[in-house]
Amino acid sequence: GVMVEVNCETDFVAKGDKFAELARAVAMQLAASPTVEFVRADEIDDEVKERERQAEMNAEDLAGKPDNIKEKMVEGRLGKILKTKVLLDQPYIRDPSMTVDELIKGYIATIGENIQVARFSRFNLGETSTVVKEEEDLNAAVADAIAQTKGTEEPAAEEVKEEAAEEAAPAVVEEAEDEGKVWAM
Repeated sequence: GVMVEVNCETDFVAKGDKFAELARAVAMQLAASPTVEFVRADEIDDEVKERERQAEMNAEDLAGKPDNIKEKMVEGRLGKILKTKVLLDQPYIRDPSMTVDELIKGYIATIGENIQVARFSRFNLGETSTVVKEEEDLNAAVADAIAQTKGTEEPAAEEVKEEAAEEAAPAVVEEAEDEGKVWAM
């Protein structure tokens, strides 16, 4: 799945059908284009460009060619590779004669308001979150909460268990000195 953030200037437009149609189209484009990593070309950092450049320089088909020709070929290939990683430069899946940027500009003209794709995120089936949850001891958490409300120190876990056992125990019958019976809880 894909989650995409598409921004406009007013909430009136954001609630409209045309805006929702555009957001859905952009999300479908992203889902159909697994190579897309960036919204705009200016978001690509130099590290990614350099890594791709080095990979192309080491390509086997360039071995033995003069350096000036290698540079020109690598720059041409780099432009093509980076174009596949940018959303706005992608050909639109429903109409390959136009790019996603042209699609968005068409909706801007129709709606009459500035619209921009801010960011996106992908979700793949079977992927799990990188957040690791620590196991929580519920009894200790309850004891901490009770201690904080009473303003006393935290009772030991065994004391909490004993108190719980005493509260759950059935009533006890005690005999008094005058031979009468007293019920105690």
